[in-house]
Amino acid sequence: MTRARDAATNSHVATFVHPTGAGNNHVPAGGSANQVLTYASAGTAAWASPAVGFGHTINSGNPVYNSNPSAIGHLWLNTNTGETFVCSDATNNNNVWISSGLGATANITSFAATGGVRTTSGNYTIHTFLSSSNFVVNTAYAKAVEYLVIGAGGGGGIQHSAGGGAGGFRTNVSGATSGGGASAEAAMTITSGTFAVVVGAGGASGSGGNGTGTVGGTGGSSVFNGITSLGGGGGASWGTSQGISGGSGGGSGGNPNAPAGGAGTSGQGYAGGRGINNSSTAGGGGGGAAAVGLNATGSGEQAAGGAGGAGQQSAISGSAVYYAGGGGGGNFRAPTTNLGGVGGGGRGGYNGHYGSNNSQPGTTNTGGGGGGSPTHGHVAGAGGSGVVIIRYLT
Repeated sequence: MTRARDAATNSHVATFVHPTGAGNNHVPAGGSANQVLTYASAGTAAWASPAVGFGHTINSGNPVYNSNPSAIGHLWLNTNTGETFVCSDATNNNNVWISSGLGATANITSFAATGGVRTTSGNYTIHTFLSSSNFVVNTAYAKAVEYLVIGAGGGGGIQHSAGGGAGGFRTNVSGATSGGGASAEAAMTITSGTFAVVVGAGGASGSGGNGTGTVGGTGGSSVFNGITSLGGGGGASWGTSQGISGGSGGGSGGNPNAPAGGAGTSGQGYAGGRGINNSSTAGGGGGGAAAVGLNATGSGEQAAGGAGGAGQQSAISGSAVYYAGGGGGGNFRAPTTNLGGVGGGGRGGYNGHYGSNNSQPGTTNTGGGGGGSPTHGHVAGAGGSGVVIIRYLT
């Protein structure tokens, strides 16, 4: 501010001169609703829409897989819900939008699927089917998926009987092993549609009277998109000594002329073990996905049912889990060797001087075979139900 004398009035007059330069400029004229002041140059502001300097969209809806922003990092604001999304993949017609604000909307991609129990692990989305249902896919392009399909285990037989075979084990996870020592199966791609998923029920346990018992029931097959894993074969009873073939075979029962156990299926599992009748009787173990069921051994009070064949490990769920172990054979005396195979196989029962114990069923949703019973007065183990697991990169 300066002061000067006015000659006409002979008085002092104050004159205000607005400074110029950085920090001394007026708020610029213009502007409109929803605009903000932004940096224009040193000491100068300008009206502009928010987020000038990077890609953004303000819209009343959500982005979709073909919104096609110019680059990753593009911000999208839904003005109706307040949700925000950031584009992490700007591939043309195959965008990926990451939900980063309030609201329940999941990440948006060109591939969406529902069905089973949905989880994530690392870069994978995983659908686990514990019972029969549908896998429903909505996609703009063919998507690669990996699977594990496990058939249900066979039931154990009754009276000096064999363990049930494990359900078939099939997988196409790269580098993994399918049942029976086979390599991983071929890659699979799927497009939009509804895919029926069948999860097999465990085979029934054998039943009946002295010398007239029934063979354990064969487990139900599990199915996904043309991939069928057979149910495990039932374990034989004393009166019907032949084990049943299946994904993995059931063992044969205690008999003087006991045949070999039931056969496994190539690419799914192994055969069951052989029973014995040598002063005392015992059944063979059911076959597993990774090993044959063991033969019964010993004689007299030391006659022991065969252990169930080992199951196969898979990490498709995000954790390393064994599936499809065979059931242990039942025996009249010794209790120590007739364990179920790792992967859900049920232990065989025993009876005699060492105590008495019913057989154990195969574990639910592992495809494990049921254990064989020692006498017609003991309960045999039913087979464990199967499982289907599907995963894909997200």
